[in-house]
Parts: sequence; C-alpha cells; structure tokens
Amino acid sequence: MIHKERIKVLRGGPLSQGDYVLYWMQASQRADYNHALEFAVRQANDAGLPLVVYFGISEKYPDSNTRNCRFMLEGLKQTAAKLKAQGINFVIRQESPEEGIVKLSSKAALTVFDTGYMPVQKQWRGTAFQQIKTPVVQVESDIIVPVETASPKEEFAAYTIRPKITKLRDFFMQPLENHVVECKNNLQLESLDISDPEKVIKSLHLDNSVTAAEKYHPGGASEAQRRLKTFINDKLSSYAEMRNIPSEDFQSGLSPYIHFGQISPLQIALEVNKTGLPDAKDFLEELIIRRELAINFAHYNSSCQSYCSLPPWAIETLKEHRKDSREYLYSLDELEAGKTHDPCWNAAQQEMVVTGKMHGYMRMYWGKMILLWSRTPEEGFKRALQLNDKYELDGRDPNSCTGVAWCFGKHDRPWPSHPVLGKVRLMNQNGLKRKFDTNAYIAKIRDL
Repeated sequence: MIHKERIKVLRGGPLSQGDYVLYWMQASQRADYNHALEFAVRQANDAGLPLVVYFGISEKYPDSNTRNCRFMLEGLKQTAAKLKAQGINFVIRQESPEEGIVKLSSKAALTVFDTGYMPVQKQWRGTAFQQIKTPVVQVESDIIVPVETASPKEEFAAYTIRPKITKLRDFFMQPLENHVVECKNNLQLESLDISDPEKVIKSLHLDNSVTAAEKYHPGGASEAQRRLKTFINDKLSSYAEMRNIPSEDFQSGLSPYIHFGQISPLQIALEVNKTGLPDAKDFLEELIIRRELAINFAHYNSSCQSYCSLPPWAIETLKEHRKDSREYLYSLDELEAGKTHDPCWNAAQQEMVVTGKMHGYMRMYWGKMILLWSRTPEEGFKRALQLNDKYELDGRDPNSCTGVAWCFGKHDRPWPSHPVLGKVRLMNQNGLKRKFDTNAYIAKIRDL
C-alpha cells in the first residue's frame, strides 16, 4: 500500500488537459517496489491515460565519472526493458533532468516526482517545480518511515531518532501492491538508446580516471536481488558477529544498489524481517535507524556536505587542537595513491579505488586517519568527502556523507581527549588488531 504520509502534494488541483501522466524517475531507478511509480500508474489508470516515465542523464551531476555512470546505466538498461514489457513509455534523454522534465510536462496532465535528499537533488526538483504548470505530487519511495513523519527536525543522534522510527516502523513496513498500466499507448517519444552503456559514456564529458568496477559490483536490479538472496541465505545468521571483520565478507553489499535506487529498502527490510533470525535486528538497525538518521541529517541540514554541519562541541574541540603537532602529514595525492606509513589504511584505500566499495568498518578508520593526517580539520573533512564521492559507488549519498561527518564527531558524543582529535572518538591500529586479523585483510586486498 501507499501510505498518505509518503505523498506530498506540491501543487494540487484537478488533472490538467494532457496526453499522459508523467513520472520523473531520478532517485528510484527501478520498476519494482517503487511507490512513486505505483502512484503514477494508479493516476494514469484513473485518468485513462498512458504513463510516461522520464529519466535525465546529466554529466553535470557532482562527481560524475565513468565508474558511477556505468553502474547507473547498467541498472537503467534493465529498468527500461521491464517498463517496456509493462507497456510503460520510458524516455531517457541526455540533458539536465530539471530541464527535461519541464519540457515533457508541457503535454502532461499530472507530474509525479520521487524524492531525493541531497542538496543538488532538492535543487533540481525545486527548479523544475517552479516552471511546471501541471499539478505536481512528490512520493517518497526510498525510505521506510517518511522523513518528515519520523521527525520535524534534525536529530542529534541515533538514540534520539530510534524511538520515533521504532514506533512507526511496523505501520510503514507493508508490502507494495503493483498495478498494471491499462492504457498502453506507444507515444513514440524521442529517447536515448542505452543498450550500449559504453557508447553513452563516450558521449559524455566525464572523469575517465575512475574506471568502472563491474567486475566487483555489476549494476542493475537483477544483481541487487541476487545479493539480497545470498545475504539472507548465507550471511544473515552470522551478521552480528562477523559484519565488522573486514577480512571476511558478511556485509550485504547492497549500499550501491540502494543509492542508485536499483532495489527498495522496504523490500530488503521485509525480506530480512520475515526470516525471524536474531541477527535481523542488527541489520535492520543499520538499514532503517542509521540510514534514516542520515537522511534526516541531509533533509534538514542544507550544509550536510560541509564541515560547518558538525555539532558545536566537535567544532570547538577540533578548534582547540588545530595547532597540535601531527605525527604524519600527507598530500591529497599521497592519500589517493594509498602511499602512507599505515598498511591497513593503504589497503582500505586500495579496496575503494579498485572495487568501488570499502568495508564499512574500515571506512570509519579511514576517515579518522585522514583527520589526523591533514593540516586542519576542515582540510581533512574536505579530503575525506572528496575521495569518498570520487571512488565509492554509494558516495554522494546521505549515508556516506554522514559517515564522513561521523568520523569528525557527527551523531556521536565527546570522548576522553587526545592530541589533534580533541574529544572526537579515537580509532587506531591497535584497536583494529584487537578487532580482527589485519594481516588477513591486507592480504585479501593485495590479491584484488
């Protein structure tokens, strides 16, 4: 079902005179378990109109490169085939999305948006809304509890948002029934051919220094579903014990697919929850509480990608220690190349550069070390976010930018003071060695 809390009427009124209902697919890049798509299908059926789904590919999206674009196109290729089989017109164009949706809306009776939380996504939707003349409805499709329903403000930490989400979780964790579009008129709208992703990539002005990582993370809904099944069958029962051991592989590996909307967090939560396994609770804490805390941060804090978004206590303690002597200082080029004195950190950097995904536990350590090895905390924050968004397939996302901010004190509390870090939580090599076999992790990455 589609709860009314997921639906935000941005401009009401009766459906305009138009040739179709239009859905701007941008965040939820999938044909299944997509509340915005389902809402658009129902509206089209009620109006007796065909449905047009639009997606704009823009090289202007921050930190777009060959890696993340290839992953996205692999997913869109599968989505296009599925929508076509369902009789839905899928229009993909190489243009800035907020401009493309405005042009198509001129012949639409209703325009439906999905929801994005990063500043550029909100900017796109705001710009488009101001120019679109039809009724406009935005539908939340990539979160369990709608962000404004969970909380009307930015939350301080997981412990403040957890009870708010927990009391609403079961109400919103309901399967989504998919309706079939009834008017299957082929409107013959111009659309980009994405059957050959490499050809599309060559036509875009992208950063080609970051190579595709399909060997490790092939894009698309089919791969996301395969990974979900494998995780539930082979890893979930040991998730709590093994998830923070980087030399092993007990994380779900789904974050890139969630980021690009190739799989629904709701579907994941339902599938995991119905197993009844004790470790499901630990996984759902990460998928729902922690992820939706990050979305709360991005939604209510327009500076979520900036150092100034840190809590006052963290900014104050880092300011007090900004002139502390650093044992090591590295340039951005040295960090990017993984040329530091720390073999564990170098391995984590290599994992990210080669595969497009760093183990979650190592990402925390990785960010902490960048803070210690930079001349100022502001420089460290900027570097960590820059490297994260350049190489991580799940970068440029509320979850990943919150992860960087956490390394600098966001959603955490003051700890005993240390040089450089002040009261920001310490992580070090000795802690890693107590936690897992660091040599095994280094060897694993060396063999990539």
